Amino acid sequence: MRVVADTNIVVSGLLWRGSPRRVLDVARDGILELFTSPALLEELEDVLSRETFAARLKEGNVSARELVAGYMALASVTAAKKIEPVIIADPDDDDVLSCAIASQCEVITSGDNHLLGLKTHRGIRILTPTELLQELSL
Repeated sequence: MRVVADTNIVVSGLLWRGSPRRVLDVARDGILELFTSPALLEELEDVLSRETFAARLKEGNVSARELVAGYMALASVTAAKKIEPVIIADPDDDDVLSCAIASQCEVITSGDNHLLGLKTHRGIRILTPTELLQELSL
């Protein structure tokens, strides 16, 4: 299964346990393929570099850049093109949609209400990490 993980899922998966971490583990096990784009990687580094996560990174003795590099080793990077605006309230969410389209993904996994509210976009289903794991029977 080809999947784009929204930045909120990647951050949660890299820093804590739970369903987002399990999604990353499942990708490491080869059960699903993760895809990302330069725009999503830039957002990931920006988010991980925020003061909010400084203590967590220090606790793990890791930098934002190191976590992004590790994620790049796990996910295939796709050159996604800008799309016509879909989520006017949060244009960054369109980067997730464009990555999924360019990567020919079947699923986007997210905790973002704007994306989850769509349910699907161009045939790509939008699921929470828990829903994705249930679908995979994990």
